[in-house]
Order: sequence, then structure tokens, then C-alpha cells
Amino acid sequence: MATPLRSNRDFRLLWMSGLFAVLGSQMGALALPLLILRETGSAVQAGAVGTVSICAVLITMLPGGVMADRVERRRLMRLCDVGSLAAVTALTIAVWNGHAPMVLVLLVATAGAVLNSVYAPAAFGLMRAVVPPDQMGTATARLQARTSTVRLVGPLVGGALFGVHQALPFIAQFVGLFLSTVCVALVRTRSEARTKAGSVFSRRELTAGLTFLWQLPYLRTVLLVFGLGMNFAFGALTFTALAVFSEGGRSGLGGGFVITCVSAGALVGALLAPRLAPDRHVRTLIVITCWSCVSTAAALAWVSSPLLAGLLCALCMGLSTVASIGFLSTLLIVTPEDRLGRVQSAASFLSSVVQPFGPLAGGALLTALGSSAAFGVTGCVLAVSAAVVTFAPSVRAGAVPVPGRPAEETSPAHDTAGRPGAL
Repeated sequence: MATPLRSNRDFRLLWMSGLFAVLGSQMGALALPLLILRETGSAVQAGAVGTVSICAVLITMLPGGVMADRVERRRLMRLCDVGSLAAVTALTIAVWNGHAPMVLVLLVATAGAVLNSVYAPAAFGLMRAVVPPDQMGTATARLQARTSTVRLVGPLVGGALFGVHQALPFIAQFVGLFLSTVCVALVRTRSEARTKAGSVFSRRELTAGLTFLWQLPYLRTVLLVFGLGMNFAFGALTFTALAVFSEGGRSGLGGGFVITCVSAGALVGALLAPRLAPDRHVRTLIVITCWSCVSTAAALAWVSSPLLAGLLCALCMGLSTVASIGFLSTLLIVTPEDRLGRVQSAASFLSSVVQPFGPLAGGALLTALGSSAAFGVTGCVLAVSAAVVTFAPSVRAGAVPVPGRPAEETSPAHDTAGRPGAL
């Protein structure tokens, strides 16, 4: 009988490691643009920090997955933590001394993004070695709930600390990274691909994760429609709602309430997911989520109350979170052990590559067509996505193994402690 998650020592350590690391990164992510604004007074330079981070993540995401399939994953996570500690230490010292050059800030932001691109797929692989398949849905939900909670709390704490002294958020980030490093160091389980990936810059290795996803019709369809299309359209939807209910920028209260509701919806969805067994009802949850977003877009074209708009967006985000947890659990189980890093980074890349363009599209539609038509067009895009995931045979069939693939590649791996069936 599998050990309950609450008694799984290594899972608890991974959970706490992520808690400390994400809390620190959220405080730092808020403080960096504030620091640039204070030092230069330039909103353009402050915005450049976020742009550089996003670009660095997208560029290094696929190579990071290859690294996670080349190096023992726990060791790779520790190296990333040490690198992050060094970068944050340099920035903290500079801020404490009263001057942080723009070049240093951009280097720290870039380093953090690159290291996270390597850390995330390594953590994904180690998670599979720590958690049994039948507990994967619950474990994924608990990790998502942790992250959602920290994303609500972290910016508030970081802003408060920045108000006391501009170096305090970075000191807190350093402490969080240090505690995260300690937690990872105490994990006993090891996770290493039986067949190691080749060169990080090999075209074959960089595209191995994308190739695997493309070969399974279920994964291909869900990621392209739910991951790519829905992410893009929902980003446009939430930005349009932010602009409309902020009264064109004259008041931030209504729009801020809508965005807060979206974050709260993600948290509630993650908390409810273990009760809904998302890994067993993935298709149903995805279909319900898609049509709920269509209904919300239609309603927002007529709704004038920020309260109702916020509740509708929260419902969509909560359902989306539960469905995403179920899909991620399925992805963890069906992915061959020696490709975990590359497949995770490829899935994340597909889900993330269009996110920066959603708000841009929403703003363009709002400017050109007005609020009702903008919500209407977005709803049409969502409806097409919903129809595809509802009627596509590949989604109905589920995540079946690729024909002809050796059985040992798709069966659950043994971890280094010899525990059969461990993920």
C-alpha cells in the first residue's frame, strides 16, 4: 500500500522547498520594477525587466528540459538554487549600498528566468520519482494550491517590505532560496534518466519533447486547443475585463477586483481538485471549462457589475485550474521516464508562448470594436476551441500510448530506491 502524501517525507520537503522559493521569487518580481522606477523614474525601463524575463524563459525552456534529462535531477535543482542565491546576493548587496545598476538588475532577472527554466523540468521529474501514480492528482493539486496561495500573498508582503526598505524584499528572497536549497538537499530520492539525453543544443534533443507530444493525438489536441488557444483567448478576455471595469483607467477598483477574483479562483480550484479526482475526469473537466469560458464571454458583453464579472471569471479560472491539474497528472503518468524533462518543458513552452499576446489582442479588439464586440469576438474564439475539445475523436480516446512504442518506455519507472511503480 502506498504511503499517504502527508507521511511522504520527500514530498513534504519538495512542497516546502517550492513554498519558500516561490514566495521569495514573488517578492523579488514585484520589487525589481519598483526598484527601477525609484532609481530611474522610467516606466519603460521598469517594464523592460518583465519583458527580458519572459523572453529569457521562452528561449531557454526547451534547453532546460534537455538538461533535466541529462543530469541527476535532484543535483540539478540544488545547482540552480545555488546559482539563484549567488545572483540575489549580488543584487541585495548593491541595493543595500544604495545603488543597483540597470545592467545588474537585468542580469539578475535573466539569470533567475534561465535557472527556473532548468529547475522546473528537473522538479517535474523528481516529483514522478517521489509520488506514486495513484496519488499524482492529489499531489499536483497540493502543489498548485501552494503556488496560488503564495501568488496572492507574495506581492503584498514584497510591497510592504519595499515600503520599509528597498533591500528587504531581496533579503527575504535570499532567505527563501536558502531554505529551499536546504529542503532539496534533504530529499533522499534520486531521479535520473536511464537513457540520458544528448547535447543540449542538438536539434533532435530540443524537439524531442515536442515530437512526443505530437505523436499522441490526445496530448497534441489538448495542448494546441486548451493550452494554446484557450490561454490566448482567456488572456484577452481578462485584460478586456480589466480595462472595461476600470472605466478606461479612471478607476482601478473594479478592474483590480476582477483580477483578484481570477487569482482567488485559481486557489479555490486547486483546493477543491483533490475532491474531484481530476486525473480521472480530465476530458469532462476540460469540456466544462471551455464552455464555461464561452458563457462568461457572452455574459460579460452585457454585464455592468464588476462583482458579477469577477465571480464569472473566478469560476472559469477555478475550473481551468482543476482541469489543468488533471491534464498535468496524466502527462506525468504517460511520459517515459527518460523524457520527463523535455516533455514538461515542451508542454510549458506551448502553453506559455502565446500568453504575452492575449492582453495585446484584447486591447486591440477593445480599441477597434468596443467592449461588447470585443467580448463577442473573444467568445467566438473560445467557442471554436470548446467545439474542438468536445467533438474531437482524439480527445475522446484519451492519452493512449504511441503504437509500437516498447512497453517499458510507457510503464512507470523504478526509482533509485528500488520502489516499483513510483512516479
